[in-house]
Amino acid sequence: MIKLKEKIGYGFGDMASSMFWKLFGAYLMIFYTDVFGLSAAAVGTMFLVTRVWDSFFDPVVGVIADRTQTRWGRFRPYLLYLAVPFALVGIATFFTPNIGGTGKLIYAYITYSLMMMVYSAINVPYASLLGVMSPEVKDRNALSTYRMTFAYIGSFLALLLFMPMVNAFSGHSTDISQQQYGWTMAVIVIAILCALLFFGCFALTRERVQPIKKEQTSLKTDLRDLLHNHPWWILLGAGVSALVFNSIRDGATVYYFKYFVNEGNHAGITLFGIPFVLSGLYLAVGQASNILGVILAAPISNKIGKKRTYLAAMVIATILSVIFYWFDADQLVLIFVFQFLISICAGSIFPLLWSMYADCADYSELTTGNRATGLIFSSSSMSQKFGWAIGTAVTGWLLAFFGFEANATQSPETINGIRMFLSILPAIGTLMSVLFIAFYPLSEKKMYEITTALNEKRNQ
Repeated sequence: MIKLKEKIGYGFGDMASSMFWKLFGAYLMIFYTDVFGLSAAAVGTMFLVTRVWDSFFDPVVGVIADRTQTRWGRFRPYLLYLAVPFALVGIATFFTPNIGGTGKLIYAYITYSLMMMVYSAINVPYASLLGVMSPEVKDRNALSTYRMTFAYIGSFLALLLFMPMVNAFSGHSTDISQQQYGWTMAVIVIAILCALLFFGCFALTRERVQPIKKEQTSLKTDLRDLLHNHPWWILLGAGVSALVFNSIRDGATVYYFKYFVNEGNHAGITLFGIPFVLSGLYLAVGQASNILGVILAAPISNKIGKKRTYLAAMVIATILSVIFYWFDADQLVLIFVFQFLISICAGSIFPLLWSMYADCADYSELTTGNRATGLIFSSSSMSQKFGWAIGTAVTGWLLAFFGFEANATQSPETINGIRMFLSILPAIGTLMSVLFIAFYPLSEKKMYEITTALNEKRNQ
């Protein structure tokens, strides 16, 4: 039985990862176009190139982590040693050097590529930790719930407070150099908090599950077993599709409120003396709703199963996303209500996915005798990044296709395209995710049989 403090400690890890991940998803595109000074098409291409490369870097990290042996375990040491590099590279990513356009593009490629690699190096072992903290399905469901709850809490805080911090550090100035300074300083605050959270995760968690097979298998064997793991392929497709859905919605939100809703024309909302912008509140509502979805996922999936819960959530999200397209700029109540409902659905699927990846590790161990936990969980990170790569690249390219110009009045065609980013285009991702997960074979009954068989082997 996993104690409460360990569940919380495990949650700290994804709280740290998600704070930066949400900054990438919600703000990095508009940072590069409106603050850093790159074109939307160049940013879209950069996202695709760097993230596709980095997606294939994740399995490399998984393989290395599987072969790591220390007194702290295989996966926890990465949290300790990479927390500070994670923070420093994150700060560099949101720093604007005083160099020409070509130099800035090269700098963006280098820093963003390094950020994604460091993210992989710490997040893949962190994700794999779920598979070795407990062999029990219920414990894993609970850990997944704590993980995603803290992830969304971190995202909520980052998205709610980030732009107010940017405005405060920049003195609410419209001068571009002051805005650049404000962005860098706000990221420094987030980065320090992330490093502390990773240290807390390392200190509070433990690794308990040991593989049945003691001798180390070859990389060729690990890869062969992974490629023959049919449930893994299904989750890979479903995960990529779900992240396309999320990345397009998050990446276009600030554009939606800046250029379609014209949030600057709306009265500012102040809480505790802090002025908030509509886009930040919209994103924060989404994260709060994600938390509710995470909380609902465990009890619902325990009653009707993970597969049915996932299918229901994604079907509802598809329908609501299509309806979202028809809202006018002044229908803020409906915009926020549908954000609340769609985000509940989105939040509920990710703890299910993480728990399913742990099930895939058990399935692999029973059918092949090989438990490549790190390699299997690295695929979840790979699908996450590959989904974001596709979503953000499409966002950048379509912004250019629709005629987007930074900090200018947009044409009706551009505005219509921006509206589609929060409605029709994400719905395509949810529909694809439904089609994949419909074929997922590891039911609760099947997992009970697998867990029983593995326990018998471990006790021999």
